[in-house]
Parts: sequence; structure tokens; C-alpha cells
Amino acid sequence: MPHIAGIDHVQVAIPPGADEQARAFYGGILGLPEIPKPASLNASGGLWFQTGASQLHIGGQAGFIAAKKAHPAFVVADFAAYCALLRERGVEVREEVQVNGRRRAGIEDPFGNRIELIATTVA
Repeated sequence: MPHIAGIDHVQVAIPPGADEQARAFYGGILGLPEIPKPASLNASGGLWFQTGASQLHIGGQAGFIAAKKAHPAFVVADFAAYCALLRERGVEVREEVQVNGRRRAGIEDPFGNRIELIATTVA
């Protein structure tokens, strides 16, 4: 039966020309491995990162407005240690209400986009 089999990628918008700041945050602070974009898409700028079996695509958008509701949600191994690491790196980490027994936290990228962190295991 035809069906959707999963998520290939999530796109997050940033201000045009902010690729290096995005690279420093998503690759440096969050620790996501950057992957090459196909050559046919390089002219538009932006970055791609691997997140488990899916990808996170970052791209400049004219008239950028930070996403406060729509967001990627990353599953995090060793949740407490990862949140502590982000705090050490200067990221404000806000603990949120648990869902289905799993710890959650909210952060923002340097552009004000919401990002959710979810523990891999039940607390």
C-alpha cells in the first residue's frame, strides 16, 4: 500500500548571508555533522547537516522571520549531559513539560528559531 515512509529532511530558514553563523551554531555548538549539498544547489547558499537517518537543511530566506512555533525536534542521547554541555557553550536551555515520560527542553538558534530537544529514554 502506498504510504509516507519517513522524513527525509527538515528545512530551517535563516537570514540571507548568515551561513557561517549557522555553521558555528549547528555544527559547532550543537555538534551536528555537516554534509555536502549537491553541486546543483550550491548557488543558493545554505548548509546541510545529518541528524541520524534524516537531514537538517539550513537556508537563507529574504524577509526572514524566526520560527517560534514550527521547529525541528532532535532526539538526544544522555539528555542531562547534553543540556549541560549546551549551557557551558552559552545556550539558554529551558526545561519543558515531559511528554510520554520523556524529558524535553527548548532552545533557540542565533536567529531566534525554536528547537526542541527530546530525551531518547523515559525519565
